[in-house]
Amino acid sequence: MDSQTVTSTPVEVRAENVGGIDETAVSFSAGTTVLAGRNATNRTSFLQAIMAGLGSDTASLKGDADEGRVELSIGDETYERTLTRSGGSVVFGGDPYLDDVELAELFAFLLESNEARRAVARGDDLRDLIMRPVDTDEIQVEIRRLETEKREIDDRLESLDDLANKLPDLEERRTDLAEQIEDKRAELEAAEEAVEDADVAVSESREGQAELEESLDELKAARSSLETVRFQLETERDSLDALEEERERLEAELEELPGSAEDAIAEIKSEMSTLRDRRSEIDSRVDEIHTIVQFNQDMLEGTSGDVARALRDDDGDRSPAEALSGDASSVVCWTCGSSVEQAQIEETIDRLRDLRKQKVTEREEVSNRLDELSEKRSSIGDREAERNRIDRRLDQIGDERERRQSSVEDLEERRESLRSEIENLEAAIDDLESDINEEVLDRHREANELEFELGRLEDELDAVEEEIGDVESSLAEREDLDEQREEINEALEQQRTRIERIERESVEAFNEHMADVLDLLEYANLERIWIERTEQRVTQGRGTTREPTFDLHVVRTAESGTTYEDTIEHLSESEREVTGLVFALAGYLVHEVYESVPFILLDSLEAIDSERIAALVDYLSEYAEYLVVALLPEDASTLENGAEFISDI
Repeated sequence: MDSQTVTSTPVEVRAENVGGIDETAVSFSAGTTVLAGRNATNRTSFLQAIMAGLGSDTASLKGDADEGRVELSIGDETYERTLTRSGGSVVFGGDPYLDDVELAELFAFLLESNEARRAVARGDDLRDLIMRPVDTDEIQVEIRRLETEKREIDDRLESLDDLANKLPDLEERRTDLAEQIEDKRAELEAAEEAVEDADVAVSESREGQAELEESLDELKAARSSLETVRFQLETERDSLDALEEERERLEAELEELPGSAEDAIAEIKSEMSTLRDRRSEIDSRVDEIHTIVQFNQDMLEGTSGDVARALRDDDGDRSPAEALSGDASSVVCWTCGSSVEQAQIEETIDRLRDLRKQKVTEREEVSNRLDELSEKRSSIGDREAERNRIDRRLDQIGDERERRQSSVEDLEERRESLRSEIENLEAAIDDLESDINEEVLDRHREANELEFELGRLEDELDAVEEEIGDVESSLAEREDLDEQREEINEALEQQRTRIERIERESVEAFNEHMADVLDLLEYANLERIWIERTEQRVTQGRGTTREPTFDLHVVRTAESGTTYEDTIEHLSESEREVTGLVFALAGYLVHEVYESVPFILLDSLEAIDSERIAALVDYLSEYAEYLVVALLPEDASTLENGAEFISDI
């Protein structure tokens, strides 16, 4: 990412009863702002006030107050938060700068308790942390939606292929019908000429012939209507058969699906809630154990001078280790002040480390179970969606069958009525035939039959041409469907690779910035700290699957010049803090937190020496419009000109 463009937009923070603050109003400009002062001078409380104005609910209310407030002004915009004590807890209200504060909490609010910093110190799963803001469930839902849409388009394209294959037969049928109609018209024309000749010969039978012709016309019309009804009846029955086949198929599919899973889903949600609480409890316990182990390890190594001086009886110039040591094998216990064997304390530390490993393993098991339950819940959800779809379609089929059955009954009734009408007309014509010349009747009968056949052929041709038009109209949408399918394929590819892309970008960003910072800070024998994205096989249900993980590597240089790999547990407190801050910066950049949060807040850098603090602050200032850092006076004094200093809060 390029450096953020620094603007001149000022920021003003007004806070009342937040942390240790009674009341304060502080203004600062874009760039680096240093809160310089000793401990217990409300620097951290002021950072919490900024966090509250931005949207965090982690700020504390002053112990002797029931209400507090924060007013954050950025340029012409002002955001207000209220803190109210209620039943032993603090309730937050107002209108903050951010609607969703999760990204800022993880990667911009870098106080001592920041989870990204602590995760590195504890050796936690860094992938889990960097991917937490990514709603993987939502991605999977979107993938399933796109896959469903793609299947629907594929089905439609397949049906269009069937129509395209059907089109040549339809066109051939149209040509054949046109030829038959042309031939039939020629036959009818010849028959009508014969009728005219016969009519001249029997002009004396004109009156009876007119009545016969009228009856024959009625018979022709009745037969045409009967043919139409038969065609419609056949079509409706075919549709009923198709609906019945679909109904049987859907009922078979429904029978194969498991029963309603509401209880199972509720049980899964309950278990997942319990497991999340358990994982949070394990995280807290692992953090506590790590702190205890680190403190005791530092005491054994003699790096905690303040405690050593507090336990020392004399004012000599002994080192912290000498102050705590009676001899090479015993030390003064920093808990009770008695002399104990150093090996005994080391044994206790080893047991605590073993306990921490057990807790980390337990946390992995809990996380794996959560993943398994999440997949199970998603699978059950898919089955429920399929069940609902089948139920809806069965309801539609039932309604359509009822409508078509009613239509069949009406058509059957109409068919019987037409049959009776035709029988009556034929009987009447038979009576008339005895009074009219037989030859004339034959000519008229032949002409009527030809007219009827011609009408049937013309109706069939109209139906075929209409079907051809429908097919050609449907085929016209193929191009649009092909484009839609291509767009869906691209969207699917983006969704399927989105998680992996974020993982790789996170690893690349961390490694790049970690290399720059190590070059800048010049730790003596620390050659490289880097993350490797690997895959590990994990148990999921009855089988196994491969899941990505972030492995943190530490490479040191020995006095001989050779390099060797070390572990995060052996990093000094300063090195761990720097690593945690760089990891948080990688998250800040990869998740583009700077787009919504123009702040980086920084605190608790005492473990890092002054010169390195100055270099680190200068490096971080390139990536946020506002970098606000709390420092001790001696650390603040090493910062270059250009930073804004605030000492009175």
